[in-house]
Amino acid sequence: MDSEKDFYVYMLANKMGGTIYIGVTSDLVGRTYIHRENLVPGFTSKYGLHRLVWFEQQGDAEYAILREKQLKKWNRAWKIRLIEEKNPAWVDLYPTLFT
Repeated sequence: MDSEKDFYVYMLANKMGGTIYIGVTSDLVGRTYIHRENLVPGFTSKYGLHRLVWFEQQGDAEYAILREKQLKKWNRAWKIRLIEEKNPAWVDLYPTLFT
């Protein structure tokens, strides 16, 4: 694996306290754009999960994938707590990726 590339584990939601999707990518801007524009049919387009509410950067692909799997096994309350530790209002973080 390319250790110089960054990877991201991220969560999308449709609204504060709404449905949550967890994913992993090496291109957070591009992948979030795909979700926002419903370019691929599936869970995120079906439920309108366009709001990037949480992400963390990882330097290793294997760790990022393990972290994604770990978070997917968490109960909903733990996921909400993780989001609200850094983003209590569930603000869309996508615009912050460009600053």
